[in-house]
Amino acid sequence: MNYKMITYLTAQIIRAVGILLLLPIIVAGVYGEVHELIAFAATGGGMVLLGTLLTLKKPKNNAVYTREGMAVVACAWLIISLLGALPYLFSGNIPNIADAIFETASGLTTTGSTILNDIEGMSKSCLFWRAFTHFIGGMGVLILMLAILPQSDTRTMHLVRAESAGPTAGKLVAKMSMSVRILYGIYIVLTTLETILLLCGGMPFFDAITTAFATAGTGGFSVKAGSIADYNSAYVDFIVTLFMALFSVNFTMYFLLLSRKFTQVFKNEELRTFAGICLTAIVLITISITDFYGSVLKALRYAGFQVLTIISTAGFATADYTEWPFFSQMILLLLMFVGGCAGSTGGGLKVMRIILLVKSAIKEIKTMFNPRSVVVVKCDGKAVDKEVVRGVCVYFVVFMFLLAGSALLLSLDGHDIPTTISAVITCMNNVGPGLNEVGPSGNFAGFSSWAKLLLSVDMLLGRLEIYPLLVLFTVRKK
Repeated sequence: MNYKMITYLTAQIIRAVGILLLLPIIVAGVYGEVHELIAFAATGGGMVLLGTLLTLKKPKNNAVYTREGMAVVACAWLIISLLGALPYLFSGNIPNIADAIFETASGLTTTGSTILNDIEGMSKSCLFWRAFTHFIGGMGVLILMLAILPQSDTRTMHLVRAESAGPTAGKLVAKMSMSVRILYGIYIVLTTLETILLLCGGMPFFDAITTAFATAGTGGFSVKAGSIADYNSAYVDFIVTLFMALFSVNFTMYFLLLSRKFTQVFKNEELRTFAGICLTAIVLITISITDFYGSVLKALRYAGFQVLTIISTAGFATADYTEWPFFSQMILLLLMFVGGCAGSTGGGLKVMRIILLVKSAIKEIKTMFNPRSVVVVKCDGKAVDKEVVRGVCVYFVVFMFLLAGSALLLSLDGHDIPTTISAVITCMNNVGPGLNEVGPSGNFAGFSSWAKLLLSVDMLLGRLEIYPLLVLFTVRKK
C-alpha cells in the first residue's frame, strides 16, 4: 500500500473542496450573512492550507493501483463529510455535531435525508451549501478533482473505478482523463439547462439553481419545507421529473447520442429495462391512487413524480406517499433497492446489477434442471464475464448482510419497525425519505446521536458501494 500517495491525493481533494467553499462564501456575502461568511471562510481556508501543506512534497513512488484508489476514495469521503460539517457548526445553523455530520454526509452521498425541522429558517448560504454538496457528490469528489487537475491516465483509471457507481467503469475515448472531462461537461450542461427551464417556470433564481444542484446529484435537498410540493406547479413537477430521469441514465448514453450512435442507445438493455420498470411502476401506482385523487391525470402526475424521485434516489416530494394504498407504498419500497443506471448519479443497487442478478438466477435454475446444458449470462447480446457476475452476486450478499446488521443495531433506538427498516434502506440506497417517521413529511431528527452517525456510515457505504470503506479495515498480509 502506497500510504504517501494516498495522503497526497487525499490532500489534493481536501484542497479542491476547500476552494469550492468560495461559492457559499460569495452567497453569504450577497445576503449579508456575516457569521456564515466567517464560518465558510475559516473552513475553506483551513482546508486549503491543510491540503497545500500535505502536497508540498510529491512522493517519489507515485504508483496508484486499485487498493490505493479505494483507500483514497474512502479517506476523502470520510474527511470531507467531517470537514464539510464545520460551517453548520461554526455558524450555529446546526449546533449539534452529530446532526451536522448527518446533514453533510446526506448531502455529499446525495441521500437527501435531513434532521432539519425548520429548513426555511436556515441561512441562504447554508441552504446553498446543502444543495451544492449534492452537486459535488453526484459525480464524486474524486471525479471532480480528476476533471480539474492533471493526472496520469493509469492513475485516473484506478481512481475512477474505485469511485464509479456500478459493476464496471470504462472509457468514452482513448484517454481516461479526457473521458472524465467529457462526463463532467455533460453533467454541467444538463444542470444549467434545468436551471434555465425552472427559471422559465417562474421559480426564483436561488431556488432554481439549488433545485438543479439537488436534481443533478439526485439528492433531494430543497430550500422549501414542503420540498417541490410547495411550488404547487405542474410545470415545475414535470421539469424536475424529467431531469430526475435524465440524471438516472448512464452518462455514456449521452456521449453516444452526441456521437450519433443512436442504435447503440436504443438497444442498450439497461436503459430499456430502466424505462420499463419506471413505466410499469407509474401505471400500477396511477391505477392504485386514482380514487385517492379523483382524477387519472392528477394521479398520473403524482405517481410519475414519486416513482422517478424514488428510483432515481433523488428524494424530492410532491405528495406524502405514506397516505397512499399499501400496494403503492410497497412498489416504492422495492424501487428504493433498484436505483438508477450504472454510470449515473443515482443510488441503489443499480439496474445493471438487478439485470445480472435475475439472469444469473435464471441460469442456475436452467442448469439445475438440465446439468449438461451450457447457459451463458448475456447483456446487450454479449456474454458477461463470469467474474463480473460473481462480483455482482457477492456485492448483493454483502450489501444485504450490512443492511440487516444496521437495521438490527438501529432497532436499539426504539422506533417502530417500518421507520427502523426503511431508515436503513433509504440511507444505504441513498434515497432520502422512508416510511412512517422518516416519510416525505417527516425527518430523522427523532433518532439519537449515535443512530444518526450509524446512518451516516450507511450512506457512505451505499454511495461508495461498500468496498472502499472496507479497505480501511483490512490489513495487508506480509
